[in-house]
Amino acid sequence: MSDSLKSHAVRPAAMPTRGLDTFPRLLLDRAQRLGAKPAIREKDYGIWQTWSWREVAQEVRALACGLAAIGFKRGDKLAIIGDNRPRLYWGMCAAQCLGGIPVPMYQDSVAQELQFVMEHAEARFALAEDQEQVDKLLEIKDRCPKLELIIYDNARGLRNYTQENLYDFEEVQKLGREFDASNPGFFMDQVDTGRGDDVSVILYTSGTTGNPKGVILTHDNVIISARNGIKFDNLHEDDEVLAYLPMAWVGDHVYSYGESYVGGFCISCPESSATVLMDLCEVGPTFFFAPPRIYENILTTVMIRMEDAGWLKRKLFHYFMTVARRSGAPILDGKTVPLKDRLLYALGNVFVYAPLRNTLGFSRIRLAYTAGEAIGPDIFDFYRSLGINVKQLYGQTEASVFVTMQPDAQVKLDTVGTPAPEVEIKIADNGEVLYRSPGVFQEYYKDSEATAATKTPDGWVHTGDAGFFDDDGQLKIIDRAKDVGKLNDGSMFAPKYLENKLKFFPYIKEAVAFGGDRDYTTALLNIDLEAVANWAERRSIPYGSYQELAARKEVYELIQGCVEQVNRDLAKDAQLATSQIKRFLILHKELDADDGELTRTRKVRRSFVAQKYDKLVDALYSGEARCKIKTEVTFEDGRKGSVSADLELRNVPAVQPVAAVN
Repeated sequence: MSDSLKSHAVRPAAMPTRGLDTFPRLLLDRAQRLGAKPAIREKDYGIWQTWSWREVAQEVRALACGLAAIGFKRGDKLAIIGDNRPRLYWGMCAAQCLGGIPVPMYQDSVAQELQFVMEHAEARFALAEDQEQVDKLLEIKDRCPKLELIIYDNARGLRNYTQENLYDFEEVQKLGREFDASNPGFFMDQVDTGRGDDVSVILYTSGTTGNPKGVILTHDNVIISARNGIKFDNLHEDDEVLAYLPMAWVGDHVYSYGESYVGGFCISCPESSATVLMDLCEVGPTFFFAPPRIYENILTTVMIRMEDAGWLKRKLFHYFMTVARRSGAPILDGKTVPLKDRLLYALGNVFVYAPLRNTLGFSRIRLAYTAGEAIGPDIFDFYRSLGINVKQLYGQTEASVFVTMQPDAQVKLDTVGTPAPEVEIKIADNGEVLYRSPGVFQEYYKDSEATAATKTPDGWVHTGDAGFFDDDGQLKIIDRAKDVGKLNDGSMFAPKYLENKLKFFPYIKEAVAFGGDRDYTTALLNIDLEAVANWAERRSIPYGSYQELAARKEVYELIQGCVEQVNRDLAKDAQLATSQIKRFLILHKELDADDGELTRTRKVRRSFVAQKYDKLVDALYSGEARCKIKTEVTFEDGRKGSVSADLELRNVPAVQPVAAVN
């Protein structure tokens, strides 16, 4: 790779005349100061390839000049779609070099979803990873009149495409090197023209309650927030991050792009979404960021492996995990722990914790974060008990991620930490959390009404979340303000809290709780196909599909045991004891983003699910034992179909509240 790059090398870039207030300036500074240090890696055909900061600067310069050669101008939008790939990240910076605006999109979006973003953002150019993404763009091109040019990274399957204005990535870079040679001052003039308060990116929200909104962030928003985050957690140039989350998500943009450029550390792109866990083990990152669903999936994998292990390994695992839950987190936080527990934990580290961390690829992790939605306390405690410094942060796209962060040794399971650096937080009279900070977005693109409803004239942002500060000054988020309600007896109903309790069990993948303004709580559940299938196979339980497995009496018994355990836990909480789940059913299909039931960041669209399955919800409250339903589904190729089922509805016995017993 290096030899081929040398043959096309451009002259060393002069440093920009302004401060390091834009990403192109940061890149040139890293190329000069860090030079040969690794900036980004990609696993391709089983081999890790690495580019240094100097090489990345050359690649970005060639691409930026190539974009200029084919007509890209200041203010233009570059839509970016695909998995995490070095060339897509370079495309982001190349557009910024020219004063353009990258618009990353979710790679698993169907054509109709892409069409909304493309039309709304008025993108003239698109950078796509491969044939799949190109095909989706070509499908909607006639409905997106602003879209003029499509550039593709992976040429496999595209060599015989004859559409006009379809460019190979390398072809654009070749044009760029020729353009750069003919216009030697152009690139630096463009970089020098940029300002920190220029728009650096438009990130579209996941659209939980409607169409996504385009969040406008400036270079200052992202860079200052990234710099504060790096300082807070003591990140440095030698850290390594696995970049596997959607590029359209603000978490990836800030951690894999923003903090990488600001901190000068290396990011690694996995070979595919299917190999993330294997690639995680190979990379051994020092810093890891994941939404709760990833931690839940990893925990499910661990539990499945333990079920398949021999009796001695299972016994050792469960014994030492009991020790870990009692003393692991206090030891991690540097607190006093009885000598006996400390010795047992050290022994457990030899036999269980260290091997498990190594298997998961977590051996080198100094810091791990979770955000996006609330993580179940039990799941959170599991990782910290293993000695993994997992912390929660509370953030939003509109905040450039950071609203609160958890300081080391002050991590609490039920809070999201203290205000992040330079962030102010206040609680409104109705309990809603508001904040303002250097990372606060400028506005929603082409939506002044939504901007005014979310952001006050003096910069305070309405989060829509209900919360309060505890006695230690840490913020506790209860739920979405609009979702927190009351049962008919006046007691609190917090659906997200209940759903997280349910999802702690490896057999439950998704849960949607109902109970607001009703007499009792119910739940629609999805089983985790991998975990339950593994459980069923060990017991010789036959099944032919998700639907058949979910309807098995044995599976209902398994899931009912999980629900009953949740009720026992709730009985110990004075505030939530009345929220025990009285009835549940197992859905005949998995909730799916293609069917509109989840967002592209895998959040449940609660109101949509309630409306789509209103017949089932009504049946849960009418006392029916069974309910027939026919549901429309979307297949992988975009075709529509339907599935029918006769679902069982289960009653769950209530557990007497502990307070009442006493």
